[in-house]
Amino acid sequence: MSFEEKMEKINALLKSLNDKDLSLEESVKLYKQGVALLKEAKEILENAKLEVAEINAPEQA
Repeated sequence: MSFEEKMEKINALLKSLNDKDLSLEESVKLYKQGVALLKEAKEILENAKLEVAEINAPEQA
């Protein structure tokens, strides 16, 4: 799943979590999914940051 797809899924989970009719059990389940997706998205961002830093780093002789 791409970063963008993960963010779309996270946004959908947030909308679902705002549903007042959602049970506590379902809320916890969705929360866990969201936390896992956020962790994965953060990892993708960190890898991209490292890649950009490598590209921008001056070459060592």
